[in-house]
Amino acid sequence: MSIAVSDMTLEELKLALAPAIADAAVFDGWTDAALVSASEAEGVDPDVARLAYPGGAMDMIAAWIASVDVAMFAALPAERLAVMKVRERIRSLVQARLDAIEGREEALRRALAIMAMPQNVARAGRLGWASADAMWRLAGDVATDYNHYTKRAILASIYTATLAVFVNDESEGKADTRAFLDRRIDGVMRFEKAKAQFLRPDAERFSVTRFLGRLRYPAR
Repeated sequence: MSIAVSDMTLEELKLALAPAIADAAVFDGWTDAALVSASEAEGVDPDVARLAYPGGAMDMIAAWIASVDVAMFAALPAERLAVMKVRERIRSLVQARLDAIEGREEALRRALAIMAMPQNVARAGRLGWASADAMWRLAGDVATDYNHYTKRAILASIYTATLAVFVNDESEGKADTRAFLDRRIDGVMRFEKAKAQFLRPDAERFSVTRFLGRLRYPAR
């Protein structure tokens, strides 16, 4: 850890310790045993570590997701993303997240099971939305209309589906996951292009506005 444990706030400790807890969760699940194992490995008093995760497993999982955000930011700085097309930015951002959790598939599998529990579904949804929002913001999205919400909802669904493939993917280099991700993003990009053309009021093609206007004021 770059900052001495004794100098960390609980928020800093929560984020710094999360990857080690994820490593331990591969064997112990998202349990107190994993927290203790990670704390001892990092030279942290387990009692202090417990204070950083008062919500138990979901707090540990949320902190791990936040650490994945940090890894994503580090892997893809703004200047690197700036030279990419939007499609490649999104694909690269999702891939950076997958790279950050590779090797911890069992921890991910157990985390997904916990997040799917009825009492955790709402928070899991907020975490998924936050991940999608972080990716779109890094990709340069500044939409404030309904597109802001639809883009995030679609990307959250793509990311969730990709994680489900990733966690069971035994192909070399996670090739099956990469192919799945590419197909899903290609599908969304085709949809966005078609939607943009469909809604263009000046386009020499079917116009929703023109069509509705003709229904209201039929040609004589």
